[in-house]
Amino acid sequence: MQRIGLTGGIAAGKSVAARRLTELGAVVVDSDALAREAVAAGSPGLEQVVEEFGPGVLTAEGDLDRAALADVVFADPERRARLNAVVHPIVRRLAAEREAAAAALDKGAVVVHDIPLLVETGQADTFHVLVVVQAPAVLRVERLVRLRGMAREQAEARVAAQATDEQRLAVADVVLDGEGSDDDLRAQVDQLWERLRSERADELAAEVP
Repeated sequence: MQRIGLTGGIAAGKSVAARRLTELGAVVVDSDALAREAVAAGSPGLEQVVEEFGPGVLTAEGDLDRAALADVVFADPERRARLNAVVHPIVRRLAAEREAAAAALDKGAVVVHDIPLLVETGQADTFHVLVVVQAPAVLRVERLVRLRGMAREQAEARVAAQATDEQRLAVADVVLDGEGSDDDLRAQVDQLWERLRSERADELAAEVP
């Protein structure tokens, strides 16, 4: 099994890369999806979040109000750290379960862990290959404003809350350029996949007595 870490700043193009890897046959473990599962209605994780931040982060239906919570944690690094302390251990457990299930089905599986905060959470050294989708911070802010309708101040806060471009590039084994079109990025992912396929073939050949 190949364990690949995939990360990149918000709006850099990481989701495009993850979708293409799924299409090519990788098992993508989406940490954002697991984070939503970790705080689903009725879950112990959501109970802990409410204990930390109060009932104001819940909707009338009892679900997590993500916008309300974001307004709290992105304005206060200490409170953001408290949220991460609740959610991240649950996400890591769920990710380990997904990886184990993939390995049980196919020992040659390529498991890609899609983790927005991979660098920030100190996981850079835990993967065979660490892939960073890179686009400059100023471009990512523009995309958040133009494509997601965020206020510029909110977009800048989201970008500033993450690792810097330099921090991600310092630990990258592979850098995918996210400045261009989606098609350009998918083509780069295809090239990466061919490299991974070749490495898998070499490893399997080496195991044959």
